[in-house]
Amino acid sequence: MMPIELRGITKRFGPTVAVDHVDLKIPAGSLFFLLGPSGCGKTTLLRMMAGFIEPTQGEILFGARDVTHEPANRRQCGMVFQSYALWPHMTVAQNVSFGLEVRRVGKGDRSRRVEQVLRRVRMETLGDRKPNELSGGQQQRVALARALVVEPDVLLLDEPLSNLDAKLRLELRSEIKRICGEARITAVYVTHDQTEALSMADAVAVMNEGRIRQIGSPRSLYEQPDNRFVADFLGQTNFIAAEVVGREGRQVVLHCSAGDFRSACNPDGLPTTGNVTCSVRPEALHLIVPGQSPPPDASNRFEATLTNAIYLGEAAQHEVVAGDGLRLKVLELNPRPFEQGTRSVQVCFHPRDVAVLQD
Repeated sequence: MMPIELRGITKRFGPTVAVDHVDLKIPAGSLFFLLGPSGCGKTTLLRMMAGFIEPTQGEILFGARDVTHEPANRRQCGMVFQSYALWPHMTVAQNVSFGLEVRRVGKGDRSRRVEQVLRRVRMETLGDRKPNELSGGQQQRVALARALVVEPDVLLLDEPLSNLDAKLRLELRSEIKRICGEARITAVYVTHDQTEALSMADAVAVMNEGRIRQIGSPRSLYEQPDNRFVADFLGQTNFIAAEVVGREGRQVVLHCSAGDFRSACNPDGLPTTGNVTCSVRPEALHLIVPGQSPPPDASNRFEATLTNAIYLGEAAQHEVVAGDGLRLKVLELNPRPFEQGTRSVQVCFHPRDVAVLQD
């Protein structure tokens, strides 16, 4: 297993800065995601790791080895592309074996390794088929096997599931995670799909405009975003403009147009006074109708008016207005029936679900 370190990596295309002074450490053996919108620099960063693009400045290290200026064929990387890039005239086994032939691996060893890797991706019975006889998911498994069979130090995946339908993407997420875990390999996976990253990654770097905005586990990024971009990019959220008015132990006391509330979400390093923006996820909010008891741990409460309810089957999306025009979205699982029209409610939420954003 090989750790990866990027030091001050920058890439300029003329006046355009595609990647801007990125510092990143990827632990050995992890499934690490680069996540962000189109044009944020994530694929450019991956291609610099692969050796397809030369960085303008900075260093790329695989372990203790500086590979910044090494050609791609000497980096011992496996690459899985968005397009499967399989040879149509070759069988599955021949496609997988091709990299070993280029490396002049003996025929016996070659056959053994192809058989092993096809078994790992659960394609061992389809070695004699041509790519056009396979489904999209099966072709992607072959592309993954071809990358793994050369026993690379690092596996790089460039949006490998984007060409598949929703059901196949769901099936292959767990398969790729399983395969990378069994191979005990450091893998870097590029995607713009938040669900892929949250469901598969050991750690994620969220990128925007060529820079990394935050790094962390999927849960920490979703529940404790540092900034408005990360909070907004990872799912839905409510932004609440507030003022910091004090502290109560490990909780930050805030004031907004709907009243006072508290945050227990990572208070270290937050300002003791001043204006801030808070993020509260819709599923963290609870609607309480008159006569109903609120959850015991939801100590933050606003009086509000329910203005809209959209039934979605397993859930309902509500909109409420609290205080002086503060609009909040509330997601309710296994929803109770609500009549159309406005009605008075309480909105309750726990201090741990209030993320105070740094910018």
